[in-house]
Amino acid sequence: MTSSETLILGIGNTLLSDEGAGIHALKLLQSEYPDIPNLTFLDGGTLSFTLATWIEDCDNLIVFDAAELHQPAGTVKTYVGADMDEFLGTSKRSAHEVGLLDLMDIARITEHLPENRALIGIQPEYMDWGMEPTDAVRKGLEQAVKEAITLIRQWQEVNTDQEFSASKQYCNNSSAA
Repeated sequence: MTSSETLILGIGNTLLSDEGAGIHALKLLQSEYPDIPNLTFLDGGTLSFTLATWIEDCDNLIVFDAAELHQPAGTVKTYVGADMDEFLGTSKRSAHEVGLLDLMDIARITEHLPENRALIGIQPEYMDWGMEPTDAVRKGLEQAVKEAITLIRQWQEVNTDQEFSASKQYCNNSSAA
């Protein structure tokens, strides 16, 4: 991965209906927006420490996951930057918060915490055997994808502006020599 890439990480278990919301959102984003440059899609399953390398190697990270938001099923809430850190560290509401919190701590300790990071949580309705999400969560997936696209565009715009400024500064410095 290059630093201008955005890692899209879906986590969850697709054998447990709405618990797989993160994976379903990842696949929906990938199928609806296959041509957006600089995106890396990763099915993180139910998490593993092997994902730490992926997280450390990116500047932009979007995580999709089922999360206990204490809202109606299918509700989507996006936590960006420090809000994501606080949600994972104090709220303990993600179905995978221990593993995801551990991964974020590894990145923080190694000083590779993605500058731009977000957790897009989807309130589950039913978390028992089943391969498909409930109708409420399926509707929430569309909102989750829209939230991700908004973040991707914001971050890509900022990266483009920074690259332009850096090249402009380089040109000005090199012409003064």
